[in-house]
Amino acid sequence: MDTDCIFCKILTGDIPSLKVYEDESTYAFLDIHPVNTGHILVIPKRHSRNILDISDEDLASLTATAKKAAQALISTGAEGVNIITNNEKPAGQVVFHTHWHIVPRYEGDGFTHWRGTARSEEEMEAKRQELEKKLQDMHRAA
Repeated sequence: MDTDCIFCKILTGDIPSLKVYEDESTYAFLDIHPVNTGHILVIPKRHSRNILDISDEDLASLTATAKKAAQALISTGAEGVNIITNNEKPAGQVVFHTHWHIVPRYEGDGFTHWRGTARSEEEMEAKRQELEKKLQDMHRAA
């Protein structure tokens, strides 16, 4: 636990939450500033900053709980779901405890996605090669 982390304080009961699910590894609760009603946050019980440092075991548990939350939202009327995670400040992370937003979606709800920008073939190919090499190196090191 990180004593300065708001989500760790939720886990210890120091800050109240609207829990919708809990198991041995994860905790899920309603976001207090939801995109749509039913917007769920899923967090691991063991503190990690984000997807860049979460253990594989905790990530697997987080994924399983996110799937359950998405299924619950669909079964209670959502037409779709977005599963969103922001990793590091430039990507919009505000709370530095790994968490996934499970956002219920409805036709015409007004929640929009980012707009992509076309890139040159050369730029795309250079990035593809760079990423392919990095991922191969990471796989070999594992």
